[in-house]
Amino acid sequence: MKTHTRWGLVLLIQVVVLGAIAALGICLGSTRVPLRAVLAAMGGHASEIDQSIILGIRIPRVALAFAVGGGLSLAGVLLQGMFRNPLVEPFTLGISGGAALGLCACVAFGVGSGLGALAFPAAGFVGAMATAVLVYGLGTRRGMLNIRDVVLVGVMVSFVCSSLVMLVMALARAEDLYGIVFWTMGSLEEPRRGLLAVALGVSVVALAAAYRLAVPLNALALGEDGAAHLGIDVERTKRLLFVLSALLTGVCVSVAGIIGFVGLVVPHVARLLVGRDHRILLVSAFLCGAGFLMLCDLVARTIVAPLELPIGVVTGIAGGTLFVYMLHRRQSPEGRL
Repeated sequence: MKTHTRWGLVLLIQVVVLGAIAALGICLGSTRVPLRAVLAAMGGHASEIDQSIILGIRIPRVALAFAVGGGLSLAGVLLQGMFRNPLVEPFTLGISGGAALGLCACVAFGVGSGLGALAFPAAGFVGAMATAVLVYGLGTRRGMLNIRDVVLVGVMVSFVCSSLVMLVMALARAEDLYGIVFWTMGSLEEPRRGLLAVALGVSVVALAAAYRLAVPLNALALGEDGAAHLGIDVERTKRLLFVLSALLTGVCVSVAGIIGFVGLVVPHVARLLVGRDHRILLVSAFLCGAGFLMLCDLVARTIVAPLELPIGVVTGIAGGTLFVYMLHRRQSPEGRL
């Protein structure tokens, strides 16, 4: 079977599976809705209650899971390809810590309170971007982005931000702690359609932009010197990858909070499915990440219904378990690739 035909078949299967998970996410929850009611609601012929549940809650939530899961997974693939390190993920650069610190400043000190309902996501995004700029600046020497320094600076900045977050929480009022803790555990309950549209738009546009970097990413797998010998502008490519990954992570974190393990585990799963060629890996990882987060959200909403688990708890348990299993399989004689 030709390579492109095999890629097309794999993507088709992924799209079908993703559609099935999306349908389950819309139909299942604390209140089950039959598929025919979903179709009727989309056609404007369902009852007012069904339309409120399906159009007002379920579909926006599934769409946000698609955008955030795909975006975080895509950022993970870009960073792992850029750093040539399978343990790098979007949060390694301290972006999530910066977003959490921005939110804490918003809650505890009233920074950005004039924005109303947009204060939380705006503060998270500003904090994430400020951290990204700091890491980029400290990791750049003589106009060159030093890969090793960026990782070390990102990890240290993440620790500093986490310590400052705990300091703010210790000084904050008791009534403010709930908002901080709830956001840091992640949530896909985003009622504002504007933010949902932004998350979807940024994720899809970033996927298209990342695809244009697929060939340079393949070249970087040979090392920076090898990529340069193939005619790749290494420094420009690294800057574009860093900016794109930081923007994706900042938008996802500001809208949905801190949702871990998606950007770390899903790229490994995608590589097992389609290999290491970024021309197919980028799209496959995006679809896998979207499906993974949709499925985790479905579990979070149904496993202890009518209560709901924080989505970050489910992704942490599922992603960590899956990662340990894949690591064990690769180390065992029968599981080596």
